[in-house]
Amino acid sequence: MLELGTILGIWAHPDDEAYLSGGLMAMARDAGSRVVCVTATCGELGTADPRRWPPERLAAERTRELAHCLAILGVDEHHWLGYRDGACASAPAGEAVARLSDVIARVGPDTVLTFGPDGNTGHPDHRAVSRWATAAFARAARPGARLLRSAVTDRWVRQWRAVNEKFGVFAPGYPVTTREDRLAIDVVLEPAVAARKVRALAAQTTQTAGLIAAMGPAGYTAWVSEEAFSLALPVPG
Repeated sequence: MLELGTILGIWAHPDDEAYLSGGLMAMARDAGSRVVCVTATCGELGTADPRRWPPERLAAERTRELAHCLAILGVDEHHWLGYRDGACASAPAGEAVARLSDVIARVGPDTVLTFGPDGNTGHPDHRAVSRWATAAFARAARPGARLLRSAVTDRWVRQWRAVNEKFGVFAPGYPVTTREDRLAIDVVLEPAVAARKVRALAAQTTQTAGLIAAMGPAGYTAWVSEEAFSLALPVPG
């Protein structure tokens, strides 16, 4: 974990950070490393019940949920970008890149974690944030910094294909998988770290309660216990 140095995660919605890097964030904080998180939107459209959760109410709830989640992971530095959920692809890209460049310049991360070009699940907001983060990293990262992109392995897809299809985790045509020999990070979380990650995800109740109930705590824990990233763009040092 110490090799990752200061970590900056750049994500689209509350819960992206925990699903894709919750274990890494927790371990980094336990090792004494600085971890900073950026979230582009409040995820105000993330519900199948918009009558119960109109956008303004859901945004407020997800803001509280994310604060609780990050506290469990030990992360106390967080920035919102304030873009509209579902509209990142149409947001002013130049402005978003400039704002992320400023965050990168101020934080000075050794490692930036974000989505790959596929957005992991194929979500348009994820893909837009990947483009922004990649451009901002190229503009503002210091020499020697690394950009790591979330990856999905063939191994994980084979193991969880039925679950992913049942719950519609990926957009049609996704995921794009990465060979394990091309990964910079390929972690199966130890039980205590996995349990902490699940507590953090469970704090985002509006997004995870139904899935945890459907899968059962043990199944859900196994499902989220792997984290993988590929190396995208080192800045020459």
